[in-house]
Parts: sequence; C-alpha cells; structure tokens
Amino acid sequence: MGMAVGPAEGEDEAISAINTTPLVDVMLVLLIIFLITIPVVTQSIALQLPQERNVPRQTAPENIEIAVTKDGDVYWGMQRLRDNDELFERLKTVATRQPQPEVHIRGDLGGRYEHVGRVVFACQRAGIQKVGFVTEPPTGVGS
Repeated sequence: MGMAVGPAEGEDEAISAINTTPLVDVMLVLLIIFLITIPVVTQSIALQLPQERNVPRQTAPENIEIAVTKDGDVYWGMQRLRDNDELFERLKTVATRQPQPEVHIRGDLGGRYEHVGRVVFACQRAGIQKVGFVTEPPTGVGS
C-alpha cells in the first residue's frame, strides 16, 4: 500500500489562493439585509404639525401695520422708522394698551428674512402677544 505525498504525475498542484465566492455571497446577503432594515431604523419624532389655514384678516383701527421693504426699511403704517430702537420704543408703548392690539407684519417677497426677523424680535422684546404675517393668497386658488 502506497500513498502519494506530493502531486501525482499528470495532476495539477493544489491551488493555494483563497476562494472569495462564499465571502461575496455573504456580503451581498448582508447588504440586502441592511438595505431592507435601514428605513425601519430611521424614524422621526412623532409630532402634530400645524395645518395650513387661511384666515381672513380683520382690519381693526387698533391693529398696527408694519411693512418691511426689500431693502430692510421698516414702516409703521405709512411712516418710515429710523432704526430698530425707534420701533422697539413704539411697540413698548403699544404693548401697555388694554386690550393689546395685534401687530401685522407685511414683508416684501424679495426681502431677506433677517429684516422681518428683526421686527419679530422687537415685538417679542416689547411684549406683544399677537403677531401676524400678511400674505397674498396663492394665484389660482378658488377660481
């Protein structure tokens, strides 16, 4: 009984490279599992978002109209204000009235948000309770 230790005549040598086919198969299965489970893992916080509503504006004489132009100029009714300090002082005197009037802000579409933000911040500092934004209804709605 003889046993061959090396390659026999006519036989090729043993291949010493690693067979990566099973590794690729396992990786593809893992990739599919991750693709399926990732949407389940990424969840968001449950919030109740506000619904859009279009409330007709009630123009009362005590309401204050503040307009903000595209360049950042602030108008109290039809009068241009010099700076934010003047706006704050006027809002502070208005905030003491009973009942407190509403402030309606009309911001230019092409203006920067920071201009309108300064007016909102002045309203907060002055203690104004109701601040609203005047907008145009979308074109084509209700036609």
